[in-house]
Amino acid sequence: MIYKFILDPAGVQYLQTIVFIVVIASLVQFVEMFLKKFMHSLYESLGVFLPLITTNCAVLGVALNSVTYGYGILKTVVYGFSTAFGFFIAIVIMAGLREKIEYNDVPETFKGSAIVLVTAGLMSIAFFGFSGVI
Repeated sequence: MIYKFILDPAGVQYLQTIVFIVVIASLVQFVEMFLKKFMHSLYESLGVFLPLITTNCAVLGVALNSVTYGYGILKTVVYGFSTAFGFFIAIVIMAGLREKIEYNDVPETFKGSAIVLVTAGLMSIAFFGFSGVI
């Protein structure tokens, strides 16, 4: 429905992967919050598996891009491994930065999600510098 009624009429079909990932990730987060509030035992038993669904969205995005771009098997494998490696680097850097932020003085208004979003934005700007290298 989102593609047919919003993306296609607006002429922004190229955003489909990002929009689909955001929709799936949002639904997973809502389910996680619901389970935590109303079915805590089920939330505890599922553990880390709910956030892993969000990571699977990234895997789905890589698969959809491979098909959309018409890659063969070799290009798809290289694309998948390089995407996974890039994601790994980004997660490791983000974990290190969050660890450093935790032990530093952060203004009260930036504590919590705000500083994480600012850090993610700065990281995206830094990674944007690598675009077009290859």
